[in-house]
Amino acid sequence: MYRSHNCGELRASNVNETVTLSGWVQKLRDKGFIVWVDLRDRYGITQLVFDEERTSKEIMEQAQNLGREFVIQVTGTVIERASKNPNIPTGAIEILVSELTILNEALLPPFTIEDKTDGGEELRMKYRYLDIRRNPVKNSLIFRHKVSQEVRKYLSDEGFIEVETPYLIKSTPEGARDFVVPSRMNEGQFYALPQSPQTFKQLLMVGGMDKYFQIVKCFRDEDLRADRQPEFTQIDCEMAFVEQEDILNVFEGLTRHLLKEVNGVEVEEFPRMLYDDAIRLYGNDKPDIRFGMQFGELNAVAQHKDFNVFNSAELVVGIAVPGGNAFTRKEIDQLIDWVKRPQIGAMGMVYCRCNEDGTFKSSVDKFYDETDLAKWAEITGAQAGDLICVLSGDTNKVRTQLSALRMELAERLGLRKPNEFAPLWVLDFPLLEWDEETNRYHAMHHPFTSPKPGQIELLKTDPGAVKANAYDLVLNGNEIGGGSIRIHDKKTQSLMFDYLGFTPEQAKAQFGFLMDAFQYGAPPHGGLAFGLDRLVAILGGQETIRDFIAFPKNNAGRDVMIDAPAPIDDEQLQELNLKLNLKS
Repeated sequence: MYRSHNCGELRASNVNETVTLSGWVQKLRDKGFIVWVDLRDRYGITQLVFDEERTSKEIMEQAQNLGREFVIQVTGTVIERASKNPNIPTGAIEILVSELTILNEALLPPFTIEDKTDGGEELRMKYRYLDIRRNPVKNSLIFRHKVSQEVRKYLSDEGFIEVETPYLIKSTPEGARDFVVPSRMNEGQFYALPQSPQTFKQLLMVGGMDKYFQIVKCFRDEDLRADRQPEFTQIDCEMAFVEQEDILNVFEGLTRHLLKEVNGVEVEEFPRMLYDDAIRLYGNDKPDIRFGMQFGELNAVAQHKDFNVFNSAELVVGIAVPGGNAFTRKEIDQLIDWVKRPQIGAMGMVYCRCNEDGTFKSSVDKFYDETDLAKWAEITGAQAGDLICVLSGDTNKVRTQLSALRMELAERLGLRKPNEFAPLWVLDFPLLEWDEETNRYHAMHHPFTSPKPGQIELLKTDPGAVKANAYDLVLNGNEIGGGSIRIHDKKTQSLMFDYLGFTPEQAKAQFGFLMDAFQYGAPPHGGLAFGLDRLVAILGGQETIRDFIAFPKNNAGRDVMIDAPAPIDDEQLQELNLKLNLKS
């Protein structure tokens, strides 16, 4: 038996008991005549004590030669600590060691295994197995486990069945780039790793499995950022014989359940917002509604004077920054420089101070009087003590720029509080979006999304105006889930493929199996997929997902620990009938 107790378990009630513990040496303090060792496992830390009076000479020498991260086993007696540590649960006791076994020696770690470490991110990712020993990462992985367990519990109680779908599937041209896998037995042919189990879960609905879910790994070969990985995990769900309202109710319930069971937070309101309103009021389709600063469109009150910057703009739009009049001129200049960065791309920013005495002072007083500026304040909702920030330009660009400024200001003002949760449904997305590069429409979600009832005919006359029967669930300014009511009949699906530029032959080659299945009695169905990595991070009070993934990739999509991706040898290439075109 390697241990009778774990290192976070013993208390004052265990005094005088003989126990056996195993773990890693966290710290060692050697005073010559007495040695203290902090022994750590994933449950906590227990202090060990060795002294010349009560410990044999042999064990004393062993203890003095221990190093950090040595794996050891000890047997000893639980005694009361003379100097108690109220900061840890085991702080009232220590173990007077009578037996010590070194199970494995360890090299000195390349960074300290402490909550606040001296290791940079790339170094810690290279030695991820050491990083996992640190409480922040360990606790994040345990937190992820708890969320996953609660998801399974809720969905199972709601009658959902967990079904596994294949990882080796067929490549499709829609969506992000696929990761492809060569087939050794089928020369010149390739599998693709799934970007989602979309078609399989629809086939499960045809098969009568009317409530399906899966916590599933998915893959996308796309550019990376803090909340994206080339492999990610979805809570994938589908339901048959449902309308949009049914799906929204079920997954509001799941979100409430997680917030209550995991975070101890009761959330009653799940407001709903149309996609068009989200873009108009917040400049993006996943607004953070924990704070205000809604957009105010100022064209009607800003384009009647001789200020050509506004007069030549497609849109003039502003936000009221609460308490922003307290910003110094230097702080405002820093904001102007911030929006002019290439990442944001604004040409500049106009501002207006709303003074406590009800007067206004703007950076364009030459062109606008107090009456004009009062109208700016009315439209943006600015109060005395606020600051109005105004951008102008092409509609789509300026909304994106002001959205970024709104989020930056919220960060600076401490308005994005991680322990506050504000869910939001965004509804009625466009069904199609125009792609300038390919000069054709693409599905905004995927080609199996149903148009809103009564809008199918618009595909012929005004395809850009067609709304999708689609919905996203947003939490604290992050999309945590999205889905739609699906097309479930062959005729409508064929029409959709036609408008997306597929020839009948291409549609049959890519999705013939699904079209065939629809002919055997496909029920009305729809679903939703949560991004588990992002959901867990937000519930954990963060927006970066890496610490909630056991072995993440870096920004270049590399696993620096195992050094992947990596070349394969010529023999493997020959077996797979592949040749690499290497440029000298």
